[in-house]
Amino acid sequence: MASNLLWKPDQDQIDRRNLTVFAKQHGFTPDEFPALHEWSITSQDSFWSSVWSFCDIVGDPGDTVITDPDTFPGSRWFPQASLNFSENLLRYDDDHVALVAITEQGKRVAMTYTELRIEVAKFAAELNDLGVETGDRVAGWMPNVIETVIAMLGTASLGAVWSSCSPDFGVEGALDRFGQIKPKVLVACDGYTYNGKTYDITGNVDNVAKSIGSIQHVIWCSLLGLRNDGFREIRKRTETMPDFRRLPFDHPLFVMYSSGTTGKPKCIVHGAGGTLIQHTKEHVLHCDLQRDDMLFFFTTCGWMMWNWLVSGLATGCTLILYEGSPFHPTSTALIDLIDEEAISLFGVGAKYIASIEKAGIEPKSSHDLSSLRAIFSTGSPLTHESFRYVYTSFKSDVWLASISGGTDLISCFVLGNPWGGVYEGEIQAPGLGMAVDVFSDDASSIIDTKGELVCTRPFPSTPIGFWNDPGDVLLRSAYFDRYPQTWAHGDFAEKKSVTGGFVIHGRSDAVLNPGGVRIGTAEIYRQVESIDTVKEALCIGQEWDGDTRVVLFVVMQDGRSFTQETAAMIRTKVRENTSPRHVPSRIVAVPDIPRTLSGKIAEIAVREVVHGRPVRNSSALANPDTLHYFESLEELQS
Repeated sequence: MASNLLWKPDQDQIDRRNLTVFAKQHGFTPDEFPALHEWSITSQDSFWSSVWSFCDIVGDPGDTVITDPDTFPGSRWFPQASLNFSENLLRYDDDHVALVAITEQGKRVAMTYTELRIEVAKFAAELNDLGVETGDRVAGWMPNVIETVIAMLGTASLGAVWSSCSPDFGVEGALDRFGQIKPKVLVACDGYTYNGKTYDITGNVDNVAKSIGSIQHVIWCSLLGLRNDGFREIRKRTETMPDFRRLPFDHPLFVMYSSGTTGKPKCIVHGAGGTLIQHTKEHVLHCDLQRDDMLFFFTTCGWMMWNWLVSGLATGCTLILYEGSPFHPTSTALIDLIDEEAISLFGVGAKYIASIEKAGIEPKSSHDLSSLRAIFSTGSPLTHESFRYVYTSFKSDVWLASISGGTDLISCFVLGNPWGGVYEGEIQAPGLGMAVDVFSDDASSIIDTKGELVCTRPFPSTPIGFWNDPGDVLLRSAYFDRYPQTWAHGDFAEKKSVTGGFVIHGRSDAVLNPGGVRIGTAEIYRQVESIDTVKEALCIGQEWDGDTRVVLFVVMQDGRSFTQETAAMIRTKVRENTSPRHVPSRIVAVPDIPRTLSGKIAEIAVREVVHGRPVRNSSALANPDTLHYFESLEELQS
């Protein structure tokens, strides 16, 4: 079936793209993206050296771009380089607004680049006085506010390592993460507000600080007035110039965490140089980020998209931070921001787009949206219906870029192509410099067939390791065990021959296998969640009678009941639009669905519960109590 073209940039837009300027320097034209991509992965030295130069990376690149390029993992990027992550994000020192922070209560705070540099200088000086040295860890248990950005940049300026989670993490979740990396300083809020309700977390913070013996100091950010505000005291300092300590390219910058629903979260260590050059490449070349842009992404500090968002400062643009519920005080709270703040690049999860679509919201009828030129979507596959909704009900002349990568690489494998058209249901292109492919089980490259998303060559944001993982045993097991010298982190995908785009069909570790045929859960969700009475769904494979049967759990919209007519409608829709093998054998209504703390549905956790196996780290879930809904269900006993 031919792909449905929904939008394409006009010639004037193409001519003004950052990517066009970059490509012309290397002899490529805007109709040659496949050739440009091929050059970027076969001439890695030239490509990444050019990215460093074109994106004005501050620092000394050295003479060598990569050592052992055929060893994956094991190659090293820019081994002679020296740089500082914060110095690059704070390269501008002027009155251009760097950050605008908004809460669901309507509080708004703005800060210029000069003001941000000064606050970072003060925070870094405070850390230095507290004995924080290069390589020490600073943990943030913080919401998405300006203080969090200041704390991260101050930490990175000293060459210390930043790690964060959002304040809705419970004590066990925070201990499972921070307890492994042993931070010297904890930066924490006293509480937060979500969906109109205030949450006091002072007791949780005290508990964690007492339980982790390495924590010597707690710096409080008092958002509820419950503790003395450490940030207010730090602002009284007189420092004005940050101490930017230039360090090697692979010096640790962030510790990120795997979702950890089947065991303690893995602590993924990302280097300063790899994170910086990868993010900057994506922002400048793939997102076409300009200095006069207003960049927004709805995220918490426990999701890698927060780190990705903050890196946008390297372009000199303005970041819009939002803290709170996306649907409070009104269902259009985020859309209101587009007009109020003249947002030009608007990033949200795919689930958000599906939610406002189902709610019947038509932004094009209720909002101006003249500033908006791009919508970015990630977190889960964006359905065909959501693609169409954006162009029929949101804005008809917007660039919709679905993107996909992960915490594991703190960036994207596949994302937007500023030259290309937007095809329904497809991610536009592989990332430049990323040797992305789709493999069959026998490691054959396949097209127009579902398989494992892989990367066959090294890339700069490959993790520098896992925390406390001698010999990279866990790292290799996580990404390199399935295919030799090839990264695979568990995405079920398809590469399109006609468009060159990609479709993500869900997590491969959650792929269903009835009768030996692999089925992506996203294919089922697309059909089920298009039914108005269904709020959301979760699908697993249940081991049954020597095979696997498809089991679907649904949450109904408020005020709607699950009936046999609902079940029949689901089965018909799935059969007609996918295949008979996709049709659920059992459909069960549940009150709620478990999610990870980053908002992803926890298919594997539910699968374990259904089979009577323990979920070894339920603290990785935002709502672990919901697992009880799936225990010993009568509907699954026959």
